[in-house]
Amino acid sequence: MKKVRRILTMVLAVVMAAGVLASCGTGDSEGGSVATDGSTSMSTVINALGEVFTEENEGVNFTYNPTGSGSGISAVLEGRCDIGLSSRYLKDEEKTEGLVENILCLDGIAIIVHKDNPVSDLDLETIAKIYTGEITNWSEVGGNDGEIVVIGREAGSGTRDGFESITGTEEKCAYRQELTSTGDVITTVSQNPNAIGYASLASVSDTVKALSVGGVEPSEATIQSGDYVIQRPFVLVTKEGTELSDTAKAFFDWAMSSDVDQIISDAGCVPVN
Repeated sequence: MKKVRRILTMVLAVVMAAGVLASCGTGDSEGGSVATDGSTSMSTVINALGEVFTEENEGVNFTYNPTGSGSGISAVLEGRCDIGLSSRYLKDEEKTEGLVENILCLDGIAIIVHKDNPVSDLDLETIAKIYTGEITNWSEVGGNDGEIVVIGREAGSGTRDGFESITGTEEKCAYRQELTSTGDVITTVSQNPNAIGYASLASVSDTVKALSVGGVEPSEATIQSGDYVIQRPFVLVTKEGTELSDTAKAFFDWAMSSDVDQIISDAGCVPVN
């Protein structure tokens, strides 16, 4: 009798283990957790993905820590999260450390001003001159007489890295304020008639005005076509040789598939699948 009980216990354990394995990696798992960390610009899209994933997978705990791209990349490298979030391409030195760049979608970097600012379009060269301090008054670019207040992100921000690399203003910007999140930039610009800032298009609300750049408005179509030039990738960062948990891998595989294209579009970003 004891031998029979022992055999039944072993069989039951094998069946339960098989059930767990079968449920993971398919986007239909129960339990487990997914920890993400990084870009504040990716908040809208990553929260949307996390919400749908947890709705479809009972018992899963999904967390997002909005620390900025640089911090998210470090978190993956140091094993403090499952998946890092970066709103810029990985640098060569980061790749040599074993980090892997997985492009989730594309995002435009909107140039934003106060809603009452009469300026509606600036070309790339003019934007660069404003940020480096060569142009200092709105009247020089068709606006009202007023000193331009240049707002940007902190060092290490993926949005800042993308903006400065595209405009050729690395280490040249004359910032009045360097803020630590996309939301802070949008709020600050919305409250100052003379301010200019840059922010993820996916996060821009009607509290500010997004300018066209060289006559091209930022939109899903112009980002996908490449006509809107101030754009960057949203990246899921993983590390070679570090195996994701079954639940984290299920989320990663699902997020990198075409199944999420509509979720990404609804979040204001541009799918790449």
